[in-house]
Amino acid sequence: MKDSIHIKYLIANEQDLLWGLTVNTVGFQHIEPNSAYPPGNHPTRYLFSTERGRVLNEYQLLYITNGSGTFISDNSKKVEIREGNMFLLFPGEWHSYKPSKQTGWDEYWIGFQGINIDNRIQNGFFNQNKPVFRVGLREDIVQLYKQAIEVAKEQTTGFQQMLAGIVNHLLGCAYTLDKHFVFEDMQVVNQINKAKIIFLDNFKTDIRPEDVAKQVNMSYSWFRRIFKQYMGFSPSQYLQELRIQKSKELLTNTSITVKEIAFEVGFENPDYFCTAFRKKTGTTPIRYREFTQGEF
Repeated sequence: MKDSIHIKYLIANEQDLLWGLTVNTVGFQHIEPNSAYPPGNHPTRYLFSTERGRVLNEYQLLYITNGSGTFISDNSKKVEIREGNMFLLFPGEWHSYKPSKQTGWDEYWIGFQGINIDNRIQNGFFNQNKPVFRVGLREDIVQLYKQAIEVAKEQTTGFQQMLAGIVNHLLGCAYTLDKHFVFEDMQVVNQINKAKIIFLDNFKTDIRPEDVAKQVNMSYSWFRRIFKQYMGFSPSQYLQELRIQKSKELLTNTSITVKEIAFEVGFENPDYFCTAFRKKTGTTPIRYREFTQGEF
């Protein structure tokens, strides 16, 4: 049988709390098929009946690396959990989960709280309606959990800050890899990557996002929607980002005029270029040049 590790209590002092994220528990357990779940080696506040469920006062991010099971919460219908899935528990939300009797499972977890994760929830990066993330079986994620377990066991000076960094890395993996899995299922990754290359090769021209959509064989409405989900920018915003970035290079490394730069990077109107540049950077092209060329 594999080792089962549980760190019962982790201490956070007032200085740790100011860091913005603290870890309360981290561990791993191997659940054999047809065995009781959860095991009785947890502190009382973490024990629960899978029939009655429970409510925690912290977030927990769990990763299943073997076996399968189910998860249900107040805001999520019952879903199948498979190896390669992560799922996020939210404070104050009723939930329950368990491995299948036939398979058992291997489960890593880390529990945490703080204003950093609260802000991410408020800004929509994670929500209770989508608690499950498909990330696949990844050695790097397992190593992060194992590193967290070792840090928690040793509890040397600054261990809470080390654990906070690991949590942030794990959350980044959950968010990013799940998004990638979604787009792989939709078979549009190559089309979006092709569109990015077309934008990069042609941003100095009068190319339109609608033209790019045609070149990648997508309707513009669908292309705009998928591109924004994948890139975080609409196609037109992405095109403008490329133009602004190139203009920064020219302002820093050349002496050509602002008007010439505007035309060089694809803006038809120099005044609009100046407005767009200031909106994006908070300063004018001339002031940006003075600063980056050391003339201020």
